[in-house]
Amino acid sequence: MEILVALAKLSPVALLAGLMVGGYDALIAAPIATVYAAIIAVFFAKKKINDIMDACIKNAREMQIAFFILMAAYAMAEAFMSTGVGASIINLSLNIGLTARTVAVVGVGVTSILSIATGTSWGTFAACAPIFLWLNHIVGGNMYLTLAAIAGGACFGDNIGLISDTTIVSSGIQRVEVVKRIRHQGFWSASVLILAVTSFYIAGVVMDLPTTIGNAAEAIDQIPEAAWKALAEERPSAEALLNQVKNGVPYYMVIPLILVLISAFRGMTTLLCLFIGILSAYVLGSIAGTVESLQSFLDLVTTGFADAGSWVIVMMMWVAAFGGIMKIMDAFRPISILVVKISRNVRQLMFYNGVLSILGNAGLADEMAQIVTIGPIIKELVEKNVVGKPEHIETLRLRNATFSDALGVFGSQLIPWHVYIGFYLGIANAVYPLHVFNAMDLIRFNFMAFIAVGSILILTLTGLDRLIPRFGLPSEPDVRLRQAHEEIEVEDGIEAEA
Repeated sequence: MEILVALAKLSPVALLAGLMVGGYDALIAAPIATVYAAIIAVFFAKKKINDIMDACIKNAREMQIAFFILMAAYAMAEAFMSTGVGASIINLSLNIGLTARTVAVVGVGVTSILSIATGTSWGTFAACAPIFLWLNHIVGGNMYLTLAAIAGGACFGDNIGLISDTTIVSSGIQRVEVVKRIRHQGFWSASVLILAVTSFYIAGVVMDLPTTIGNAAEAIDQIPEAAWKALAEERPSAEALLNQVKNGVPYYMVIPLILVLISAFRGMTTLLCLFIGILSAYVLGSIAGTVESLQSFLDLVTTGFADAGSWVIVMMMWVAAFGGIMKIMDAFRPISILVVKISRNVRQLMFYNGVLSILGNAGLADEMAQIVTIGPIIKELVEKNVVGKPEHIETLRLRNATFSDALGVFGSQLIPWHVYIGFYLGIANAVYPLHVFNAMDLIRFNFMAFIAVGSILILTLTGLDRLIPRFGLPSEPDVRLRQAHEEIEVEDGIEAEA
């Protein structure tokens, strides 16, 4: 009977996963799963309706700051795409001169920086695929190498960008500050980028690619009309950015991104960093002529707020409610027991959290679904099974958030049936109709994804993460697995040592 009850308590996760795999939007799947979880809580966990409602509201309340961050992030993304910040980044990078041997190298670099600035991997890929695929065509590069480079680079900022929805949501679920998360993984992410850039360059040399220099404006001119129409339907903002790249914007429009990055690494709060980016984009855009008026800029900000509120914030509220119900049912206890049973120490437990994240991503075929489904599970595994001082527990939470995001975004690049792959292939085939790309074309040379996924799991398991500044996990005796007889003490969302 206990087994049946345990399975019943876990069944809301299966329902949520099934709905997501079945193609339902998270905004539909999450409310359905939440209502179902409430029914299970009443009949199998013997919880009262009032207690269930309180759990939902309490869990959602704890994510309020994430909602404000998301609204500001979406507003800054709109501002950066429209005022010329994104275009200035691309033009600065392309001015170094591209050859068949370096087009993939520059592609991964440009998309990595642009995705940090815009917070969107899909938008970055949509904006850069037409440029780099046609540049690659002009200079005679390897189209599979270039495609994989811009796909992997586009994911980079989605994993570490201040305004990325996956960064914000994964951090919110683990209850850690976005800026602290970025500082925790910053040196690791930079190492992944350097290794990826090096790998793409070596691949170009090994393939003996030519060294003819290409031109971005010429590449944009060669984009067929049908490709422009497809791009306008899929990503209108990417179409506008391409026109800015072609027509040119002042190079000083890159300053807003620099200010945001400096603010973040100086330890300023996430909201302050975002507002610095928005304000500087307005001031410099007004000087450059890319901002027509204050009202037009405020319309951009309003659009960002509306886009955040129309989907991701509402989805997060339902996911928070879902997590609250699962928590009061102690639904994840069977998984917790299994992981603890096979874990000999905290480091192994954290490794299995990473494994759960990548397996969840493969099963759900959607990085956001993985974050909101598996995220609460690995969060509770730490809360219920690890004893340590608050600062050490926080480091484990930071790694959990990094797992959810990195293994969601980068992991998507290694899963042929993933929604990311589907979107990228749709864009690539639309803007470069000379070739029909398939999933393995994206995966085979995606050095960024292979390095990111492999390194974070290996470093966590072996303890070599201690060699990377700020990325090392605490180990025994600073943290240890909880003994069966010990009680759980949680204060303000951070577990204290008993």
